Order: sequence, then C-alpha cells, then structure tokens
Amino acid sequence: MKGLILVGGFGTRLRPLTFSKPKPLVEFCNKAMVLHQIEALAAVGVSEVVLAVNYQPHIIEQFLAKESDKLGIKITTSLEDEPMGTAGPLKVAEKHLNDGEPFFVLNSDVTCDFPFQAMIDFHKKTGAEGTLLVTKVTDPSKFGVILYDEGGKINQFVEKPQHFVGDRINAGIYLLSPGVFDRIELRPTSIEKEVFPIMAKESTLFCMELPGFWADVGQPADFRSGTALNLASLRESAPDTLASGEPIEGNVMVAPDAVIGKGCRIGPDVVVGPGCIVGDGVRLVRSTLLGGSRIGSNSYVADSIVGWSSKVGEWARLCNGCVLGEDVSIKSEVCASGATVLPHKSVSADIMSPKIVL
Repeated sequence: MKGLILVGGFGTRLRPLTFSKPKPLVEFCNKAMVLHQIEALAAVGVSEVVLAVNYQPHIIEQFLAKESDKLGIKITTSLEDEPMGTAGPLKVAEKHLNDGEPFFVLNSDVTCDFPFQAMIDFHKKTGAEGTLLVTKVTDPSKFGVILYDEGGKINQFVEKPQHFVGDRINAGIYLLSPGVFDRIELRPTSIEKEVFPIMAKESTLFCMELPGFWADVGQPADFRSGTALNLASLRESAPDTLASGEPIEGNVMVAPDAVIGKGCRIGPDVVVGPGCIVGDGVRLVRSTLLGGSRIGSNSYVADSIVGWSSKVGEWARLCNGCVLGEDVSIKSEVCASGATVLPHKSVSADIMSPKIVL
C-alpha cells in the first residue's frame, strides 16, 4: 500500500513558527508533525509515502531522506507548481500512487491515534470506493457535517448547518480505491466539494467513526489543545514516553537531554524539547518549549509556545496564548499576554495583549 500526505501551503496559521520551518517539520510532542503520520502508516505496511508539496520542498526532502532509512519506508515528494487544492494533488501524484491498490490520503495538520488497520478492514468489508474517517465535535455549525446510515454509507454533506442535523465531521483522513483518479481533473480541485458528493450520490462513499481523540494542530491554540489530547492518549497507550516524579504534575513529556532546575512545577500538558534548560523555581503549564529554548529562574509560562533557541529571562511571565518565534529574547521581569513575537527579536518592555512584535 501507499499513502499521500497533503503538506502544501505556507503554514500561515502557525506563524511565527513557520517562518523558521515548513509546517510539517514543526515538532509536535517532540517529533516533526509529519513523522507522526509516516510512522503510523509504516506500522500497517505502507511501503511508500508521497508528500504533496508546493512550499520549501528541498528542506522537507533533506529532512525526510534521513528518516526514510530509519523507518524502512520509501518517502518521495510530488511537487505542485501551483496550489492544487485537496484533490488536484492526487492527480499530480497518480504516477506514484496508482499501483492498483487502495491508498491513504491525509491532511498534514491532523493528529489522532491513526486507526489505519481498522480502516483497511472496514474498506474491504464494505467494498467502498472511498472510506472517510469521521469524528464527533461539540459545535458542528463550524464544520461540514456528514450524514450516513448505520452501515456507514454516506448519504449527504451539510456545510456549516445553522440547525442541528448531526455532529460528525470529516477528520481529514481517507482510504481511496484507485478508481477515484478517473474522477479528478488535473487542475485545482476540492475533493470535499467536487468529488466526494458525487461518490456519495452513487453510494460508493462510506465512513468509519474515529475512536479516541482528534485534533487539527495547524494553528497555535489548536496546537496546544492537540498537545493535551495527544499526551492524554500516550498516558493510556505508552506511559513510558511521559515524565514522572518531581516536579511533574499531570501529563508531561520531557526530552532526555533537557535540564530542569530545582523547585519547579511542570505540568499539566507540557512538552519540553531537546536541549531545553529550565531554571530554578519555574512554573510551566499547558505549554510547549521547542528545542534549545531556555526559561530563566522563577518565570511563569502558561498556555504558550516558546520557539527554538528562544530565551525567557528571570521573573518573566508569558500567558494567554503567547507564541515566540525562533531565537527570541524576552528580558527579565517582562509580562507578555497573548503576544506573538517574530523570530530573532528582543523584547525588554511589557507587552499588552494582543500584539505582534515586529
């Protein structure tokens, strides 16, 4: 089997982090976003993963060339000269994907427990041309709702309903049979709006409910909430990957070479990346420290993301959704609330929310 991951786009929703790295390579729970998906695909026997790319392809290729040998899976890129939507990339990559077998399609922003083997079994059982994962949401009015029967056959798509019709939405993960290539033209195309509705009318499109958590981590607030969900899932499936003992509170992931000082309180829902240094008396909660960042003694970081090699001074305070780009310096005793700081900047005065530091 093969798989296609849609990684095109500039990652504007996740700036300022994507000023330094393409979005698929930004670390989520101490691993590049796209690696979570590739590892899960390799685990069910996918032999080749194709990345549909139209932004910084060479950086992505260089990174994944090293990972390909480790995972024992072929990783290739399919370059788009222009953004091709969510269906066009399938047609562009057809020469890589079409070996007569069903293939996976994933949006690179999505994270979950990736029930790929269950999808394969369901797809075979139903004889579907396409199988979609669906997930339950609390506010379906923000999404396109999928209506389906007890057997999983999709009957209708309802875009952003103003009245309740259902609460299951497209989770952005598909298993498609090769016949779908005949439905797609070589142009910018939406698979959700131009392909799937026709398949549903022809009764060839089915869906499977996603067990466990689901998150789209393509913007900072969702990145943080997705981190909490992923850590909670790891608590059940792989507790050894999480930190324990003093000064850990709740679900926390700490890189092996990170250093945490005395008298700290770390957690819940915190990720400390490789090479990070956390000073004495620091409080971290619901935040991610990306590789090489440093937090000065007695500082407080909550609901924030600290970029690579950034430095937060002593007695500083970051809260309410702060996002620091790469190599940002926050001076001692600065209070930042809801601030976004672009890479390679220094801040020495209080920041009021919201503000983008240029």
